[in-house]
Amino acid sequence: RTFSSSFVVVFLWVAGGNQRELARAKNAKKQADQTKGKKSEDGLSAAARKLRDAEIMQQKQRRAADKEGHDPKSK
Repeated sequence: RTFSSSFVVVFLWVAGGNQRELARAKNAKKQADQTKGKKSEDGLSAAARKLRDAEIMQQKQRRAADKEGHDPKSK
């Protein structure tokens, strides 16, 4: 018995579809692994985040100035 060419085409199409699904699943797992240890969004607006970061930087500058013995406001 011989198979028709349409059966071979259908078989190859199904096999290719499965390969695509496996690749999608593998990529989804890879993406999930990459984001596992990262910080999530903190829920702050851009303005609130800017204020928070500015306060943190001012604290760091004060600590650095204290170590050097300088006053950070006397520029």
